[in-house]
Amino acid sequence: MAVQQNKVSKSRRNNRRAHDSLVAANPNECTSCGELKRPHHVCPSCGNYGDREVVAMTTEVDLDDDAA
Repeated sequence: MAVQQNKVSKSRRNNRRAHDSLVAANPNECTSCGELKRPHHVCPSCGNYGDREVVAMTTEVDLDDDAA
């Protein structure tokens, strides 16, 4: 089991942890619909990636009328 030789000061400990913070997301604007999307991902609102449609989006179906 490893045992430290000398006490690590608060300053040295905190300097080591300085790069562990989380970075905020960097959303881009979709070229076809204008919604914000993650870079290099398919747009969740229109289904386009770049200049072509990758995922065919359908209209929402009201399930309350169709159920039972």
